[in-house]
Amino acid sequence: MARADDHADDLSVQELIEGPTEVISAQELAAVRAARPAGAGGPGPAPAEQQELSGLTDDAAGGRAVVELPRLPQAGPLYRRALLGALPGVGRRRGDTLPGVELTVAGVTVDRAHLADYDRVCGFRLADRLPATYPHVMGFPLALRLMTGPEFPMPLAGLVHVANRITVHRPVEAGETLDFSAYAERLRPHDRGRQVDVVLVGSIGGEEVWRGVSTYLGKERAAGGGERRGPGERPGAPAATAHWRVTPRVGVHYARVSGDHNPIHTSRLGARLFGFPRPIAHGMWSKARCLAALENRLPEAYTVEVAFKLPVPLPSTVAFSVGADGPGWEFALNDARAGRPHLAGAVR
Repeated sequence: MARADDHADDLSVQELIEGPTEVISAQELAAVRAARPAGAGGPGPAPAEQQELSGLTDDAAGGRAVVELPRLPQAGPLYRRALLGALPGVGRRRGDTLPGVELTVAGVTVDRAHLADYDRVCGFRLADRLPATYPHVMGFPLALRLMTGPEFPMPLAGLVHVANRITVHRPVEAGETLDFSAYAERLRPHDRGRQVDVVLVGSIGGEEVWRGVSTYLGKERAAGGGERRGPGERPGAPAATAHWRVTPRVGVHYARVSGDHNPIHTSRLGARLFGFPRPIAHGMWSKARCLAALENRLPEAYTVEVAFKLPVPLPSTVAFSVGADGPGWEFALNDARAGRPHLAGAVR
């Protein structure tokens, strides 16, 4: 008899590829085209596409064309595009430069029911103040649009989220309206391929209040030439502060509240297609769950940075540990039995 927790495993490859199929408007399609500023190299938008852009200005400081979208993109069609691009004979060769574009969207409001649902999934108290990781969820479709664009140097399917840094400049309340911008920077070699940073910035009234930097690794067969760490000895796992049971449904629940429907988190078949024996938890769920455990200790403004180590398989039991480090905190998530590291982080 199939368990209720296994319903996602029944998805076919076709369903994984097609997923939600909301229609993308011509305006949205045009906005995701790789619109480079003059002289940046590479094609810009065609004249008809230019007419569809809601706004295209030049960011002189960053050398990027600023494209204003009329609303946040829909994540479903973007994942469909990414999965189709991963099929043999369908994908295209990627370039060696970053997109010369910064995507922006204004007037993003908080759905309090959604916020409460997110709080429950990640373990936060129900409150009007946004957890540090919630703006990441709010602006994620904008970053996703950037990463599925034709000029992004690595295909989305197979990208590994290896680190994330969030800076909270001041608390953000649920009644406030945010403007978001997203761009890519620091494409660099790595001993297993290439890394890139995707930056998401949240502003209120022209003032930056939140910034997230996600570092992704694109694995490639040819060595990237980056710094290679020696094997060394793995340090022992720190003493556990708490043990958490991570259920099989965490991937599905977090996908629902975050919009991150990557099948490696929600489907056994999808996970196997990318080399995982079973689904794995979202890295940002792991980070959010750790911050929820530190909720009473967090200051008004801070930076929290994590390195994602080994994936958290679903289901599993993890050990959370925390210790003071000067004015801040260091924390970690490890496998409860073998002590293998899943996440290491710090609050400053």
